[in-house]
Amino acid sequence: MFGTHFRLLCIAGVLSAAFGARAAPAATADAYDPWPGLVQDIFNNRPMNDGTEVISIEMPYRAEDAAIVPVTLRTKLSPGDTRRVKTITLVIDQNPAPMAAKFELGPDANVSEISTRVRVNNYTDVHAVAELSDGKLYVTKTYVKASGGCSAPAVKNADEAKARLGQMRYRQFAKAGQGPASGARDAQIMIGHPNNSGLQMDQVTQLYVPPFFVNELRLTQDDSLVLAMEGGISISEDPNIRFTYVSNGAKRFRAEAKDTDGHLFEHEWKIDDSGI
Repeated sequence: MFGTHFRLLCIAGVLSAAFGARAAPAATADAYDPWPGLVQDIFNNRPMNDGTEVISIEMPYRAEDAAIVPVTLRTKLSPGDTRRVKTITLVIDQNPAPMAAKFELGPDANVSEISTRVRVNNYTDVHAVAELSDGKLYVTKTYVKASGGCSAPAVKNADEAKARLGQMRYRQFAKAGQGPASGARDAQIMIGHPNNSGLQMDQVTQLYVPPFFVNELRLTQDDSLVLAMEGGISISEDPNIRFTYVSNGAKRFRAEAKDTDGHLFEHEWKIDDSGI
């Protein structure tokens, strides 16, 4: 159900932008606050609680490149808190398709940090909404100055992007300061994919390149979920997800990704084989 709703929001955003509702000037974006409407559309108007003690979001105040803006989400629940973070939804308010991604955290993986790169189309608030196991939503936000990220030309040409389509790389590190014996790990998954936003123009044909992006990603250690993502057009070219989790002693790490054209990409690594 969520996936359908998510895709509809993305498609509606892309169509709106492509057929006239182009990005508004920064001054207009500052005056218009779409968040109340997004709470209604994305979260069915559920109450939002202060997430200061639950989740943090880090992004640069002024982005160097609007097409690859780094974002890091961290959970902040105290060790004694019996609740857990079930999902984190990343919303870039002023983007044509504001819902950038929804992350589902594996119940036993203790994911505490997620980093990726996103497109930012205009000066905007960016919200992170955590749903806890008590069923309540907790929100925090930051502000980013960037523009044009969704329509920025792809870095790689079409032939190069096609040759790398679906190639995956996986790296795993001991969690800094804790050592491998603790079970805490940093890991990174990279997927070769143009992740076209639908707002980029082909420089030869002068036509818009159709939206084409990774919309599902599922990461497991053996058969246990670590992290899943439903992504949209705001995730940058060549999706790159770095995250922390706790190993359950599994010997295999598996990634499965799907894109909006129905391609399925799968890969599996031995835990001690980073694939690099």
